[in-house]
Amino acid sequence: MKSIKIKGMSCQHCVMAATKALGAVDGIKNVQVDLKTGVATYEEVNPVDAKVIAAAIKKAGYDVVG
Repeated sequence: MKSIKIKGMSCQHCVMAATKALGAVDGIKNVQVDLKTGVATYEEVNPVDAKVIAAAIKKAGYDVVG
């Protein structure tokens, strides 16, 4: 499992939006987002560029930290 830190989430709707955004990225599955910690974990079926993941999160309205 890989993980990223997401900044800007404040509610369960945010969690669902981030989960949907990551799940839509080709090569990613089993996405879980924790609102309290701001951490999203996921599995890569195929290697995915970190820039693609960051872009998907940014498009959903949030930022990747680090």
